[in-house]
Amino acid sequence: MTTSQTVAADMVVTLSYAVHSADGEFIDSSDDSGPLEYLHGQGGLVPGLEAALTGMAVGESKEVTLAPEDAYGEWEEDAFEEVPLSMFGDEELYEGMEIYLEDDDGEVTEAWVSEIYENAVLLDFNHPLAGETLVFEVTVEAIRAATAEELEHGHVHGE
Repeated sequence: MTTSQTVAADMVVTLSYAVHSADGEFIDSSDDSGPLEYLHGQGGLVPGLEAALTGMAVGESKEVTLAPEDAYGEWEEDAFEEVPLSMFGDEELYEGMEIYLEDDDGEVTEAWVSEIYENAVLLDFNHPLAGETLVFEVTVEAIRAATAEELEHGHVHGE
């Protein structure tokens, strides 16, 4: 259901997008996967993009250029950790693979396989787009109020 509301906290926003690097290299778009649906104000988007979308209305488009600190952060040289290969069991790993690690407190951290050694794996905790200036072309397709359940869980639920 589309309303005449504007993008604000606790609203479900449907967004078409394309992302390019500052030098014009294509990174991603919603053309293949369809529009992105997210819960505004819950950290589902990079901070600079979420801030730029606030106040937009259905049908409105804009181009937003984000410095690394407003997107995926600066690239950090010390954001690597070598871990035993055995901690992955029989899982087939490959360089560039995105993995999720859960600590003893249940906190989940995202990492990427940087290198695979005979008995160890080098993990990179930098997002692949860290350090990049990004250009987003966005169009708000729909806005609706989030359900109580979506607000409780902090994310959009499918139909």
